[in-house]
Amino acid sequence: MQTLRVPATPGRRAALEVVLLPAAYSAPEDFVKAGFVEAVRARSLNLDLSFVPLELSDVTDRTIVATVLEELIAPAREHGTTVWLGGISLGGYLALCCAERAPAAIAGLALFAPYLGSYLITGEIARAGLKSWTGASGDAADEERRIWRFLKHREAQPPLHLGLGREDRFAERHRVLAAALEPGEVDTVPGGHDWPTWRRLWDNFLDVRLVRPA
Repeated sequence: MQTLRVPATPGRRAALEVVLLPAAYSAPEDFVKAGFVEAVRARSLNLDLSFVPLELSDVTDRTIVATVLEELIAPAREHGTTVWLGGISLGGYLALCCAERAPAAIAGLALFAPYLGSYLITGEIARAGLKSWTGASGDAADEERRIWRFLKHREAQPPLHLGLGREDRFAERHRVLAAALEPGEVDTVPGGHDWPTWRRLWDNFLDVRLVRPA
């Protein structure tokens, strides 16, 4: 996997790393173009960044989940590095898949405009409310329901930071998750489903979670 890694100090591991998965049809270099690295440098954060590519085949068969856990997060933890895992849109959903499989492996989840499943599942949860939703499913392989059951029973671990654009075309689905979180876990800014909005959300995440961690 051709991950784009941007270390704080070449040849060394920082104590903290953020691993990010992009939106569909985006590449690791798009994070750089959007100013994600620049934002970290401007804050003088001793923070390593890893931007993960999404190949269609790896996403379709979900091998990307095992790859992220085994090739990025596990080695970082072996070196004593704390890892925040995050993603944008489809990348956010895949980050949730990783967290559902190995919640103890990450220090926190940073989700920006994440895909949260079909209207069928999000509508079902919206009508019931996540706390009251039973999550019943006869299919143990139903990934979307597993993700929502993980969110339902997360109990604030790992910490979650949800960044949303107010005019995002998937805002209705995002509000289903936002309604189940604490106010301090949700950051909403003006904007749609696009890189300028995601950059503003990234800036806020850095300031709230890493510059001035609660």
